[in-house]
This record gives sequence, structure tokens and C-alpha cells, in this order.
Amino acid sequence: MQIKAIACELPATRALPLSRFSCADVAREALRSGIVANISDATVWRWLHEDAIRPWQHRTWIFPRDPQFALKAGRILDLYARRWQGKRLRWNEFVLSTDEKTSIQARIRKHPGSPPRPHCTARVEHEYTRGGAWAYLAALDVHRARVFGRCERTTGIEPFGRLLAQVMSQPPYRDARRVFWIMDNGSSHRGERCVQRLTRAYPNLVPVHGPIHASWLNQIEIYFSIVQRKVLTPNDFSCLEEVAERLLSFQDYYERMATPFDWKFTRDDLARLIKKLSPEPVPTCLAA
Repeated sequence: MQIKAIACELPATRALPLSRFSCADVAREALRSGIVANISDATVWRWLHEDAIRPWQHRTWIFPRDPQFALKAGRILDLYARRWQGKRLRWNEFVLSTDEKTSIQARIRKHPGSPPRPHCTARVEHEYTRGGAWAYLAALDVHRARVFGRCERTTGIEPFGRLLAQVMSQPPYRDARRVFWIMDNGSSHRGERCVQRLTRAYPNLVPVHGPIHASWLNQIEIYFSIVQRKVLTPNDFSCLEEVAERLLSFQDYYERMATPFDWKFTRDDLARLIKKLSPEPVPTCLAA
């Protein structure tokens, strides 16, 4: 249908000074183009709804630009499935996912909030003073649903080293055959120098770096999203120390009820994604 075809175009292709179409915009363009003599916004919405076409919505995404994206992502997916280099992990091998959640502020409200009551939601004062901020460094044992975290004034090699020591100095990781640490390419733990530094300090530690711009592969990000919803929203604290106390107390609270995440994205899904994102081959006649 021509109305749906308009909605599936970018407004710029029709020389319109719009970033996206609304139902009213589509209706006006259909009238201007002479497709129909008369049409209402509601009719346009109903027709678009039939095929779930919503030109007023958009999503942002980043095209994988790491030339080793498939290799690096595949290794992480294998570890989630308890495999490494084609072999099953042993009982004394562990997989941890780690990252930093930066700039967690203590917003000290001008007036105290009020709890919910019948016919009234909880209320939080809009105005606040800044009480400082933490960097929350954490590691998640993906197969045991255990969380290790600490609050630091800033991120960096030394704060990350303290998190490593916190985890690797205790059983079962201290005596494990291998402990795989999945991490991103942040400045605190990227590159070959990081690998050498970590393996020199902990011979049984295996750093596993994910692809660039692929934080969705890192399970600690799921935990951070839970922290954001359950611990930090709304941000209403009396001091910076209260933020740290709640973050660290939540780790114990979470472990008492948590189970490992039911990770469903596999190597087969990865292959389909890469195929979908790969550019279409250029016909020989056009390439010439």
C-alpha cells in the first residue's frame, strides 16, 4: 500500500525537513502526493498498526567494527556454556564477568521524601545537593551467581587491582585451576600489558577481552541494570557513605535469592547476527 510505503521512507528522500514521520505527517504527504483525496490521522495509524510500522520510533545501534568480533564474542559465549577452546571446563575452573559502574552520585535531597500510601505514590524532593560520587567495581561469577564488589573514589589500574585481589585471594578462586575474567577494553584493563600484568600477579587467571562496543555480551551489565533499578532509583541518600553501604549490602541480599542468568544467546545466534549485519555482496557488473 502506498501509505505504508511513505511511512517506510526517510522524510529527506521526499525533500521534507523532518527527521521522522508521524501519522499526521504521513497523511499530509499522502494528500500532497495525490495518493488520496482525503484521509485521517486515525486511518493512517490503523493501517500502519496492521504491520507494526512505527516511523516515529527509532533505535540507536553500533555496527561491530572489531575485525576479530566473531572470535572474541565466540570465546565469551563458549565460556558461558562452560567450554574453552573446544573442551569442557573442569569443576575447579570458574568464569567471572567484571566491569565498573562509574559516577554513582549521592544526591542529598533538600527535604526528606515520603513513603507510598493509599492513592499516593512515594515522593522524592526534586532539589538536591551533590554529596560526592563512587565508582562501583564488581565481578560476577556467572555460573554460581556470586557477586564481589567494592566502592572506589575513581577507576584505574590500582582500584581494579584491589578488586582482583579481593576475589583471587579467597577460595575457590585462589586454588582454582583457571579463573577466566571476562572484561571490556576500558583503560583500567585493556591490551597486552594488562594481560601480562594480571597473569604475572595471578598465574591461574585468564583475561578474556570482549570485542569493542559489545558490552551486551558481558553479564555483569545485567547485574548493573538490576542495581540501577533496585538500589539507585530513586537516588535519595543522606551521605556518600550510605551509597556504599547500600551497594555492598545489596550484594548479600542479591546472592540469597539469585540464580545464574539464563543466557540464551549462542554461537548459532552470533553467526546469524553477523550474517545479518554483513553488507550485501556487490554485483560484478556494478563493482566494475
